[in-house]
Order: sequence, then structure tokens, then C-alpha cells
Amino acid sequence: MSKKISETKVSTLYIRTCSIPGVLIIERPLYRDFRGFFHEVFRLKELEEASGIKFNPVQWSHSMSLPGVIRAIHTEPWNKLIYPVAGTLFAPIVDARPESPTFGKVETFVIDNTKEDSSHMAIFLPKGMGNSICAAGREPLHYLYLVDEYWDDKKARGIAWDDPDLAIKWPVKNPIISERDKANPRLRDLFPEKFRLGDDQPLAGKQK
Repeated sequence: MSKKISETKVSTLYIRTCSIPGVLIIERPLYRDFRGFFHEVFRLKELEEASGIKFNPVQWSHSMSLPGVIRAIHTEPWNKLIYPVAGTLFAPIVDARPESPTFGKVETFVIDNTKEDSSHMAIFLPKGMGNSICAAGREPLHYLYLVDEYWDDKKARGIAWDDPDLAIKWPVKNPIISERDKANPRLRDLFPEKFRLGDDQPLAGKQK
């Protein structure tokens, strides 16, 4: 029996929702002086109150992607907190949870936390969300993320980066993509019951 996905109730000034239930945008204040700046990326209590999820990170990872690299679309079964620290991130998030009312919906974020006026955004992704990384700038993209389960290759899944049903408009030409990601199936191949025959989009979560 699938669990119901409800709207997230946000109880903090620094966390907001987006159009996909459960995905949270964290923008905590930045303190600058002549030495540089100080920034708390997140506070666990705030995140758990806002998400309703007990988040116990066990692995902290650092990914570096050269300009033009796409890593997509990954749908691992663990909660994840992402934070790009250098470079420009183009991040399409796909709701790949079949029980979700917005299944198949795509929301994109462009984040450059090195800019002077940046809000230093982090994003919390609940289990089953499709997560994508695209190094969209001229410099390498450095990307940190926390997960609450240890990496397990047997649990890793993916969706085709160029899935026509999702119609993501990637900002790079001739992207650099791993052979593994090139072989990912379409969303409708993973969940055929969620698509009506002849329809070009999922039954739920029609894109904007």
C-alpha cells in the first residue's frame, strides 16, 4: 500500500516550498564582513520541522563536474540535502514518486552560490525524487550533498536525461554524459501504468 504524500507545512522563516510536495528550498542568512562571510547552510531541527521527516545523514559527498557535464536523472531511495558551493548549477528536479499527486512534474533551479547577491540556496529532496546536475557555467561545478543512507549501487536508479515526456531544456550543447546515464530508461518505461496510451505526459503532475 503506497503512502500518501501531503503538502509540506513550513514552520521556519528560512525554508520554503515549491510546486513539488516535499521539496524544500533553504535560504539561511549570510553574514559578511571584511574577512569574507559566514553562513549556516541548514539547521537539522528546522529542516525536520518543515519536512516532517527524520533526517539522519550518514554520508557527506563532494562532486566536481566540468563545464558541460550532465549527471541525470538519479532517483535513489534516500533523502538528500544538496548544496552547490562553486560554479553554476542547473538542477531539474523530477517528481518520480508514483504515489505523488505531482508525479512527472519538473521544476528547475539555477543556483550560483558564488555570486555577491546569492541567497546561498540549499535544496532538500525526499526519497524517490529525480535529481539532476548540470554544470551550466564556464567554471567547474562543486556540489556537496548529505544523504541518510550509505550509497548502494544496487538501489541506484535513473531516468533518461533526454526523456521526451519530461522535455527538460538543458542549457548546454553537446553535453558530457556517462554511458550509464545514457542508458537510463524513460519515466514511462519505469511506470507504464501512470501514462495513458498516446498521451505525451504523465496522468498526474502536468508540467507548467
